[in-house]
Amino acid sequence: MPSNGHYQAELIDHLLSIDSPEAMDRALASLLTPAEYQEISKRLQIFKLLREGVPHRKIAETLGVGIATVSRGSRALTTLPSSSPSSRNDAS
Repeated sequence: MPSNGHYQAELIDHLLSIDSPEAMDRALASLLTPAEYQEISKRLQIFKLLREGVPHRKIAETLGVGIATVSRGSRALTTLPSSSPSSRNDAS
């Protein structure tokens, strides 16, 4: 039986094969519940706002999330490789 790592690799391959924003939106909407899709979108915004230097409390208020969620995002952000797509977008 395949491992979780195998399933994750297949997911990554599937997402990387998507060639347009519209197709990506459809794929994510079919894979995730509406709440999961919204939550992932907010987590990405947390990363963005943290990189912009927005205070944790302001991020929590703006996105309607708890301080613990923002703090978790801050810790996760420190482990992301500097070559992540969102880092490359910040540089442009």
